[in-house]
Amino acid sequence: MGIEIDYENAANPNLSGLQAFVSAYRAAHPYDPSGADPTARFTIDVAAGDRWLTGIDQYATANWLTTAAPVLDYANAMVPSKQPSAATAESNWQEHLTGKPTYSPPIPPLAPAKFTGGLYIAEGSQIRPECTNFAGSVQNATAGWTRSAAPAGAGSTPGLLGYMFWAAERPSTRGVTTDPPNSCEGGVGAGATAFGVPMPPLRQG
Repeated sequence: MGIEIDYENAANPNLSGLQAFVSAYRAAHPYDPSGADPTARFTIDVAAGDRWLTGIDQYATANWLTTAAPVLDYANAMVPSKQPSAATAESNWQEHLTGKPTYSPPIPPLAPAKFTGGLYIAEGSQIRPECTNFAGSVQNATAGWTRSAAPAGAGSTPGLLGYMFWAAERPSTRGVTTDPPNSCEGGVGAGATAFGVPMPPLRQG
């Protein structure tokens, strides 16, 4: 139901081809601010902060993720190479809010309502607290910031859209699994209760 663009070409992304794909999908499934049409849900992955996948990040933020003329529903800020601390996660996500005005071309600020922050739910040989212990998780430690993050040049309402969790099930053949008995009711399950999921229709500002 819907499409997520996961195109991790940092060196030479084919932005014209990506634009053609986005335009074709939106011609078939127009942007739906109500969220009533699940086939219209259309998102994109960007890096944890603004310093990787910069070409894709810049283009998507400037052309598809504005609140005035949105094309994609939101972006997912991916995880870094390992689970970040709360402070590092917030610093990465703040880069999206602020943008990079000195880059050429500049990366504009992204509205808080237009992206989610990414965290690992399992990582290598470890089940993360994100799966089993919400109280001890990075999600819980960043919850206040995530709810209150202020616009820094784009958007009008505070608070990120939410979280995206990475590496569920069995992310590698030698890795751990989030299948029972490591199921995640005590982590993301408790977090869903704490955050009041399911959420209402996506904020547009």
